[in-house]
Amino acid sequence: MNAILSTMTTVARRMTLGSVLLAALAMAASCTPVVTRGGAGTSKPDLDEAPLSTKLDKKDLDYLVEQNLDALFASAFWREEIVPGSKPYVTIFPIRNETSEHLDDQMNTLLSSIETSLVNGGSVNVVSRERQNEMIAEIGYQHGTAMDPKTAATIGRQLGAKYYFTGKLGAVDEKLQNTRRVQYSLFIQVIDVETSLIKFQHESARSKAIKR
Repeated sequence: MNAILSTMTTVARRMTLGSVLLAALAMAASCTPVVTRGGAGTSKPDLDEAPLSTKLDKKDLDYLVEQNLDALFASAFWREEIVPGSKPYVTIFPIRNETSEHLDDQMNTLLSSIETSLVNGGSVNVVSRERQNEMIAEIGYQHGTAMDPKTAATIGRQLGAKYYFTGKLGAVDEKLQNTRRVQYSLFIQVIDVETSLIKFQHESARSKAIKR
């Protein structure tokens, strides 16, 4: 009888150990990250549509830039001074980040989007940002701070630009109970290097909210 009880106890222990191992394997499998590829040509073409947070993402940046540039291309300034075929040189200075968020990557993406649209539009000659950044670094400009208009004009002349782009990104952050809303605004100006006259300005906005 003792031998039988001993055998049953051993079998029970092995079954318990096996159950624990199976449970551990199941938990490990459930914790394995799931990676999804999205975008055009994939099974998830709308992967980028859903926001993951209230921070600026690529969709937000594309929208803000598109709204400002659409207004620019439709403006009297663009139709009368640019489109006739003069193809002036322009330079794009860093957009000032006036939000409380760390947005270096987003700001670089924003500048690249503006540059790409202007280059591909073919109506202006765009000064290389690499050369521009070298000159900005020489004067000790701190990324994210305001650039003095006189300094901007001086650099613009040295780069051979007739106009320079400048602007700022702002945000209004509001909270009510378990809801948070952030209203972003992108303000863009085009300024004549020689006269410092504002030739164009426009502001676009984008709101994001999260409920917990």
